[in-house]
Amino acid sequence: MSRLLKFRLVLSCLLFLPSAAVAAGQEGVSLTGVRYLHPVVVTEMTRYDTDDPAIWINREQPSESLVLGTDKNEDGALYVYDLQGRILQERVVRNLQRPNNVDVEYGFSLAGRSIDIAVVTERLTSKIRIFSLPDMQPLDGGGIEVFAGEEAGDFRAPMGIALYRHHADGEIFAIVGRKSGPSGEYLWQYHLVDNGNGQIDGILVRKLGDFSGRGEIEAIAVDDALGYIYYADEGAGIRKYHADHNQGSAELALFGTDGFTEDREGIAIYQLDETRGYILVSDQQGNRFNIYPREGEPTRPHHHPLLKSVATVTNECDGCEVVSHPLGSRFPHGLFVAMSDNRTFQYYRWEDLAKGEPALSIKGGNVP
Repeated sequence: MSRLLKFRLVLSCLLFLPSAAVAAGQEGVSLTGVRYLHPVVVTEMTRYDTDDPAIWINREQPSESLVLGTDKNEDGALYVYDLQGRILQERVVRNLQRPNNVDVEYGFSLAGRSIDIAVVTERLTSKIRIFSLPDMQPLDGGGIEVFAGEEAGDFRAPMGIALYRHHADGEIFAIVGRKSGPSGEYLWQYHLVDNGNGQIDGILVRKLGDFSGRGEIEAIAVDDALGYIYYADEGAGIRKYHADHNQGSAELALFGTDGFTEDREGIAIYQLDETRGYILVSDQQGNRFNIYPREGEPTRPHHHPLLKSVATVTNECDGCEVVSHPLGSRFPHGLFVAMSDNRTFQYYRWEDLAKGEPALSIKGGNVP
């Protein structure tokens, strides 16, 4: 780590020191006068370097839902936490070679039964890894190769991942990003299929994704209900595409082009109902999250103006996730999870993010 980077990290931490003790879920004031939000829960620490979270909803017992999070290293892991932030050691997937991002999807049809899955990118092997939920058993025969035929190095190094469940037929797809790639083909989309031997394979169906050439592309999110892909072109903005590959690969929107300190990172989608909600994007160096309307504006569904910016005590947040379904008494209106660079993930109540002016709705509850 360079001397300049160390200075920036120390300065960032100092600026966000509370002036007095602040209760979990409440706002504090930094030394610079910025109002910031404290989490309700901070997870136990990972071994190396947290990067990206996902949330699995236990539909029978919501209070038993799980948070998954990557620990990025050549001897890395996919961690599993309960809603109290405790590591469930027996479910942690270890010996992953630099796992970057993770996502969850529901209702994959495998060998005649419906299962939920978690998919994580394994950067050093050029593969995605697939595990069953909630027991975290491997379903990929050792991994599914991605970006086959590309030149070795960053073009073969998967980073971002988002899963898409097609609304009409329930087919599931993985949209995978990489460390570097050409504009127009930065992301590759794979159809996840039952291979007939109790395992899952991936079939490439398209290449998509414009790139500004500034920074990189890592954070990807999919809105299953509306059928859109969002991804963070770090130095340019948030790009929007159809998730259904049969609808073409033309860009639908570029928003969030200003209002960021430096990099645009993690993306999460909070659903109020089938059509309304919010898109949250991490302003990584600003230690805040910018919030945009999921449905756009009347007659302009691809126009996403900034609604609100929320400062938190996360530091250099790479990845985030949110659900609107009530998860027990502690998270009655949903859960927002954000990575922080002290090897933890932070849990926030949605109503704490939503309060203030302009007020955001706290009515959610969609079940996958």
